Amino acid sequence: MESFYKTLIRELMPETRKFTNEKEARNAVFEYIEMFYNTKRMHSALGYMSPVEYEKQHS
Repeated sequence: MESFYKTLIRELMPETRKFTNEKEARNAVFEYIEMFYNTKRMHSALGYMSPVEYEKQHS
């Protein structure tokens, strides 16, 4: 989980990005996880497949 948080902060939150409220931050995190992290980002622990690709091959 700590590795995920480090990746989330590094990829979603460049030093110059600031959210104006909690809703904006929540939406950005949701979009990052559901639209990028789970569908496109390759993971070494999954044989360099995205979680969605991995699930399709192993279900």
